[in-house]
Amino acid sequence: MVLASFEMDRLDGDPELARLARFAAQLCETGQAVVSIVEAERQYFVARAGWDTDHTPRSTSICALTMLGADILEVPDASGDERFAEFEAVAGERHLRFYAGVPLISAEGAPLGALCVTDSDPRPGGLTEIQREGLLVLAAAVKRRIEAHREARRNVAEIQASADRLQFVLDSVPDIAWSASPGGQFDYFNARYTETTGRAAPRNVEDWRAVIHPEDYEASLAKLTEAMENATLFEDEWRLRIADGSYRWVLSRAVPSSPDPATARWFGTITDIDDTHRVSQERELLAGELAHRIKNVFSVIVGLISLHARGAATHREFAEVLTAHVRALSRAHDYALQLGENSASDLADLLRVLLAPYGLPGADAVIISGETIEPGRRAATPLALAFHELATNSAKYGALASEAGRVAIHLAAHDDRIVIEWKESGGPETRPPAGEGFGSRLMKMAIERQLGGTIDQEWRPEGLRARIAVPRDQIAR
Repeated sequence: MVLASFEMDRLDGDPELARLARFAAQLCETGQAVVSIVEAERQYFVARAGWDTDHTPRSTSICALTMLGADILEVPDASGDERFAEFEAVAGERHLRFYAGVPLISAEGAPLGALCVTDSDPRPGGLTEIQREGLLVLAAAVKRRIEAHREARRNVAEIQASADRLQFVLDSVPDIAWSASPGGQFDYFNARYTETTGRAAPRNVEDWRAVIHPEDYEASLAKLTEAMENATLFEDEWRLRIADGSYRWVLSRAVPSSPDPATARWFGTITDIDDTHRVSQERELLAGELAHRIKNVFSVIVGLISLHARGAATHREFAEVLTAHVRALSRAHDYALQLGENSASDLADLLRVLLAPYGLPGADAVIISGETIEPGRRAATPLALAFHELATNSAKYGALASEAGRVAIHLAAHDDRIVIEWKESGGPETRPPAGEGFGSRLMKMAIERQLGGTIDQEWRPEGLRARIAVPRDQIAR
């Protein structure tokens, strides 16, 4: 129903409509004026001047007839008009005689009521031309105010409906959602918080102490405080106390609404990661146990090689070479396990681990420079084989065999490739080998077949130059 969409009862006493009614009475020089809304059983005055009641029956309403027309309805003397003579307002104590009203029609064309002026004295000549024009202008203003009221109510309803939908969505998600005003006063939590913790929502950071594990609270608070002081992203993992008294690991995130710490509001989520966290811990324990067993395997292999090489010089020489390779693999394995614990590790760290046994004690025999490159675990083994072979040859025949010898390793990252340059200097004059030996085949297998890269070697009088290029995605495996 069109009339119901206006929620006219909310306009009762509206100051703007009251001013329009008073001005209509003054303009038309009448004793009374009303903004009348005609309902099914009555007419209701949302604004009035000079009337001592706010409604009358529709059956005795002149405005009910006015709103059905298209122009001003004027009644010079209602007591002589058979349509209205018996109305209580005309025949009774109000002694209504003169009436002039303008219909109020909605934007859809539905009649709503009228803006009317009335007087207790007849007016045979009716309104003047100026008064008629003014009453029409005032009626248009009344309609604009009524339509504006309806539009505002619609907007409020739409906003409320949108807020209700958003609240439903937030209460339906499995995460805890919250917001805080500048300064760290928490002003919103979805239903998931109370459902999960069994507690009332916290209002400040101190209130969080009751639901964060005592071992996690201070460290997490320090991170959150720093983030709020600088208006930067906050992220942390800690244990949340749930309703049954147990704790579960959660991931807590929060973002500021602006880069200004003084004005930034905060919006955060708390995600349950307990199952994932426990699986990760179990995997780490399993990986640690596996790593320990693999290390023991390396030791057993070295022991077996040494045992079978006793008593034969040719066997001992072969055993020493094979043992050195196994130990290099063991060092690479140890390093690969550390990658998961220390994200700051890079390729330079791996090379330092591999080359530590070479060179003279206290001498800066190996210099590593260039960009920071993070290797993956799978790339560690083939790189270890290749650089162990380069270092072994250098220690026997090249720069690392001399006290003054030096090896410079430079790391560079290009668009799609990682380039590693090995340059020897200060050692004995080098000559290219007569043929491709086991070491060269081993390096090619590691670099070309396992990593999909290339290795080029150039034997200069001042020392070996080697250039290894590997696809970037292979290094990161």
